Amino acid sequence: MTTLADLIGVLDAAYPPALAEAWDSVGLVCGDPAEELTRVLFAVDATAAVVDEAIDWRAQALVVHHPLLLRGVDTVAASTPKGALLHRLIRSGCALFTAHTNADSAAPGVSDALAEALGLTVTGPLDAKPESAVDNWVIQVPRTHTDAVLAALFAAGAGGRGSCDCALRVPATGQYRPVEGATPEEGSLGELRQVEADRVEVVAPTAVRSAVLAALRAAHPHEEPAYHISERAQLPSSLGIGRVGTLPEPESLRAFTDRVARSLPHTAWGVRAAGDPDRNVYTVAVCGGAGDSYLNKATGLGVDVYLTSDLRHHPVDEHLRAGGPALVDAAHWATEFPWCAQAEALVRNALPGLETRVSTLRTDPWTVRASS
Repeated sequence: MTTLADLIGVLDAAYPPALAEAWDSVGLVCGDPAEELTRVLFAVDATAAVVDEAIDWRAQALVVHHPLLLRGVDTVAASTPKGALLHRLIRSGCALFTAHTNADSAAPGVSDALAEALGLTVTGPLDAKPESAVDNWVIQVPRTHTDAVLAALFAAGAGGRGSCDCALRVPATGQYRPVEGATPEEGSLGELRQVEADRVEVVAPTAVRSAVLAALRAAHPHEEPAYHISERAQLPSSLGIGRVGTLPEPESLRAFTDRVARSLPHTAWGVRAAGDPDRNVYTVAVCGGAGDSYLNKATGLGVDVYLTSDLRHHPVDEHLRAGGPALVDAAHWATEFPWCAQAEALVRNALPGLETRVSTLRTDPWTVRASS
């Protein structure tokens, strides 16, 4: 039997909640993790029409990109639009799960799906997240207690990642001279003693620093262990918002704009470009959803063109005047829609007993486009 908890486990592993921005709301919105699942629907938005589709198809879970509940939520009464949707889902036994900015920053994530739809070869993120902060602990331990100290450090979360507990042990000679106020286990006050020791090095996440220090003090034979902590510089990782990649070969901005229009679902918003239509483009930055806050990032990376959505008049004008890359603006929903197929394939492969499908309903709010 496949449960909602199984689905959550797969999605959280692919799109870790820790990657979500501080202001975001991701994860399970409603539903019982112990409930059995047979059908899961994927969509960008939990609109009334998408909820209808999920219920009519008898899905037990609806997975969406955009949060239904985000800011200032103090009621889910059925008399409110969002509350009404939640009540319908709950009464129909359909859970709601959101993967938003955590799916944006994951690898692969939203912008990887967008890049794949365009035929790009991805080379890295547009705005890389730093690697997790890590401490390097250097500790002096009498050799008689090295094994016990290491065991305590590993139990507290030090020693690396994954299934291995790793440490460096370097033989050394330690010395100490107890002074007034000390209560040495061996020797007497004022007596200089030398002992066989080890210089031990381990790494540990900064988040467990207090636990590691407590474990060290509890296991070390000295009243105050000799130790030093240095925090590793945070280097950029493969995770982050947006993606940078290359086209199979250079093409004009006009041709690239046509490529975007062919690759993404049709919307009334359409696809528009800013820049010289005949300019050749080869390196491309993409950001699914609203990405005008990354205009400077795209400029700094020296790409030829930047594709995103919800671009505004003045920022675009100022960006081009400053010599930034050409810009292509597509509908918000259209740039994120390819992610649905990515998430659906992920779940289908991990939980083959489930029946899954992507909603083809266009949830882009714009419905009419008039030609001048």
